[in-house]
Amino acid sequence: MAVATLCGVAQVRSSSSDHRYKAGDDVPLYANKVGPYHNPSETYRYFDFPFCSPAPVKEKKEALGEVLNGDRLVSAPYNLEFLTEKEAEIACKRKLTKKEVAKFRAAISKDYYFQMYYDDLPIWGFLGKVDKEGKADPSDYRYYLFKHLIFEIYHNKDRVIEVTVRSDPNSLVDLTEDEPVGVDFMYTVKWKETNTPFEKRMDKYSLSSSMPHQLEIHWFSIINSCVTVLLLTGFLATILMRVLKNDFVKYAHDDESADDQEESGWKYIHGDVFRYPKHKSLLAAALGCGTQLFTLATFIFILALVGVFYPYNRGALFTALVVIYALTSGIAGYTAASFYCQLEGANWVRNLLLTGSLFCGPLFVTFCFLNTVAIAYKATAALPFGTIVVILLIWALVTSPLLVVGGIAGKNRKEEFQAPCNTTKYPREIPPLPWYRKTLPQMAMAGFLPFSAIYIELYYIFASVWGHRIYTIYSILFIVFIILLIVTAFITVALTYFQLAAEDHEWWWRSFLCGGSTGLFIYAYCLYYYIARSDMSGFMQTSFFFGYMACICYGFFLMLGAIGFRASLLFVRHIYRSIKCE
Repeated sequence: MAVATLCGVAQVRSSSSDHRYKAGDDVPLYANKVGPYHNPSETYRYFDFPFCSPAPVKEKKEALGEVLNGDRLVSAPYNLEFLTEKEAEIACKRKLTKKEVAKFRAAISKDYYFQMYYDDLPIWGFLGKVDKEGKADPSDYRYYLFKHLIFEIYHNKDRVIEVTVRSDPNSLVDLTEDEPVGVDFMYTVKWKETNTPFEKRMDKYSLSSSMPHQLEIHWFSIINSCVTVLLLTGFLATILMRVLKNDFVKYAHDDESADDQEESGWKYIHGDVFRYPKHKSLLAAALGCGTQLFTLATFIFILALVGVFYPYNRGALFTALVVIYALTSGIAGYTAASFYCQLEGANWVRNLLLTGSLFCGPLFVTFCFLNTVAIAYKATAALPFGTIVVILLIWALVTSPLLVVGGIAGKNRKEEFQAPCNTTKYPREIPPLPWYRKTLPQMAMAGFLPFSAIYIELYYIFASVWGHRIYTIYSILFIVFIILLIVTAFITVALTYFQLAAEDHEWWWRSFLCGGSTGLFIYAYCLYYYIARSDMSGFMQTSFFFGYMACICYGFFLMLGAIGFRASLLFVRHIYRSIKCE
């Protein structure tokens, strides 16, 4: 008997129920969604297709994260009572019309799968198969619908431990012709005993990500990144410290020997290096948003490391992202307003509005467009009106008030900007610089090293988010994240020093842009992944992939930009505090 089981669909919930059953008890079985295997965002309601439907169809109440994930659970047409075996029982008989036959055939040709949950355990399978054997011409292909599902359920006394579903290859319905056809949807239920404890029933879903060869690849990538980063940062640190030491000795000698000697290098611009940047309100807002996103990432990692996110439980991750982002908006308001006021900004209210819309604005515009696309496709990715209202209420009642409270606290901090050197009245003219010292080449250099440190791990993350793999090794991901932060900070500091040594005092925006440039490299990787590593197709999947990845990469740009700027600010203050500025 051929097995037609879909392995590794990464859209599954956690085992949250702890139900005990007696023989004959009804165990909840819910049908979730149907969609093409290669397009994870393009999913449809189960009963959008002419399957058997129970009367009446009951919808399961879902959490916010599950709705955001595209889950739409309804009561399934099969009765799988506890310890009750069934053999080829007919669920229903249907007469498929020409239109329904064509719909099923189109779905089978695109490798559509279905997904259900039995006692909160995931089950999935393909709708049918295409017979291509010995047929060179696609018009000769035969399309078959699986009409007989075989459920194998493992139990440990009074609890459900595992469930699998496969299709009987001898029970097929030929849908090749555009003719009405009758279908007897059947199912078989087999019960088997197992010694696996209830607490470990979800372990099998994370096995693929923790198999020895997978772990070897992960750890090899980590060690490779660490060695590369240590060598490069050590090399740069040695050079930078030696050069700085020579600079300090030289400037100290110059101060003692000849006061009228012409200065050069970074000391020469001490009267301009702390001159407030252009568009300081935008810089403060970007710094606030980046700090908030860094805090969000930190909290998500803490929750992941303590085991809050079960294998496949995407719903919990989406809920955590929405809630934590809302609760940390005060950090964005405080950081932006306090820094803006330190730079002697006058219109702090406008700065606060800019902070609130800098990340949320592009995200909202992207969501509106993609949600419209999903509505046009009638896909489950289209959020219901009620969910949109809930998100807007969270933004209006939690995010915005906390942003304002944080902004008021930042404004009232009344801390002056700590500048070791006095700023001259008129700025010095920046000498002509070679092309490789301009902003864009510097951003390219700054983003390449951090991106190379996370490149290998990116594939596994993309394969989990936009594919059907599982990612559960959060400890490795956390190490990669720490490496990313360290390398970003260090490379930005190094480039800031070289910029100042070239007597270019406009380092404020340059340090932020160089720090955040890794986000642009990640977006370039998106294009490579879409073309070379995935089989995604269609306008909806393409727009979802590039639309939401643009928002994620923009978030990385703001977060890493804030890290790079903070590191550069500490460095610049340190070196100018170490010399005598006249």
